[in-house]
Amino acid sequence: MTDIAVDVSNVSKKFRLYHERNQSLKSAVMRRRVSVHEDFWALEDVSFEVPTGSTFGLIGSNGSGKSTLLKCIAKILYPEKGSIRAYGKLAAMLEVGSGFHPELSGRENVYLNGSILGMGRKEIDRKFDEIVAFSGVEHFIDQPVKNYSSGMYVRLGFSVAISVEPEILIVDEVLAVGDADFQRKCQQKFEDFREDGKTVILVSHSLDTVERMCDHAAWLQNGSLRAVGDADSTVAAYKAFL
Repeated sequence: MTDIAVDVSNVSKKFRLYHERNQSLKSAVMRRRVSVHEDFWALEDVSFEVPTGSTFGLIGSNGSGKSTLLKCIAKILYPEKGSIRAYGKLAAMLEVGSGFHPELSGRENVYLNGSILGMGRKEIDRKFDEIVAFSGVEHFIDQPVKNYSSGMYVRLGFSVAISVEPEILIVDEVLAVGDADFQRKCQQKFEDFREDGKTVILVSHSLDTVERMCDHAAWLQNGSLRAVGDADSTVAAYKAFL
């Protein structure tokens, strides 16, 4: 086992911001000009290490690059520069109900989402009752998820993600939607993860949550890393900036 769960090294990620864009070859010919765009660097030369067995928070204002970085760690996006190495099985919960089909029932989506995350049918069969119990949507499990509230969505999606038993769990603002009881269960689950030597990386705008749940944190501002270290000192630096 390495002491580092995730190594983020000199990572930069850009997007194109289009001011004028040709939607087809015909429009390009008619307008007689190419699309007009500029490059926007969402991340610039970001480097830090996530210790194995830690709960690691990413903080910063809207648009600072936190979610972009999580997507790069989860290999949904790929950086233009630098590298990210994850040492262990990784599961990501990045959006409410990501991987769910709205027309299918909660039960069907547990099997669908579980298979996307790499679980076999027998494994899902074995864990199904535990997944549903943790999510708290037992009475609605056979209803189409398009009728679920955002809280029900995120609880069921989170329950499936943690059932994969990853060594590294990536979470983007999942606790912002759940109620107080669900947040307590998540906090206990994170404690169980830590005791088992597993790693959690989470984005949260709640600084109280980061101080309470995380032992390490990184502060991003306008795509650049401003501070990284223990959670209390990193949050304190961000608060002073605010």
